[in-house]
Amino acid sequence: MDETHTTPALVRWTQRLEETEALDGPVSAIEPTITSVFGSGTRGALLRGEQLGHALHPVLTDLTLGSWTSATVLDLVGGPDSAAAARRLVGLGLLTAGPTAWSGWAEWAETGPRDKRVGLVHAISNGVAAGAYAASWIARRQGHHRLGAVLALGGAGASGVGAYLGGHLAIARDVGSRDPAFGTDARVGTLEA
Repeated sequence: MDETHTTPALVRWTQRLEETEALDGPVSAIEPTITSVFGSGTRGALLRGEQLGHALHPVLTDLTLGSWTSATVLDLVGGPDSAAAARRLVGLGLLTAGPTAWSGWAEWAETGPRDKRVGLVHAISNGVAAGAYAASWIARRQGHHRLGAVLALGGAGASGVGAYLGGHLAIARDVGSRDPAFGTDARVGTLEA
């Protein structure tokens, strides 16, 4: 590393999160149930995406986050005529949130202690986001579009934290199922011709 490099504060925070042993108690409390329900047997293999050759979780996150992000874009620039479409997009994100979480838990069940700590905070952030989006959908359904839009912005903030931590797990920590044919180094390819 070059001597002028300063580690960003967010990276330092994430490293501290990986080392936060206080999270081991909650991890230990939920781990047997999570592994049993989502991480083992045929169900675990399906949720991890073994039939696809790589993790299912990133595909599903795109559906959930894409729906919610699209709703927020409509809220901000779509005008009153886009209220119904924004509500439907929030609803679609809620419908896909369950399977997305289940696939994440299946991956989580296969990780080590540092990744389980980060994964737990990732899941909590996304749970807060789902709660905010559920409240947003209810408000919109009751005709309170502006309140729904504000709640969705709160959900977007929470899901942003969750997405950052999920990206950290997938990229920096290399968490994610892959077929053995891909090898152990997921970054085999290069941009060179």
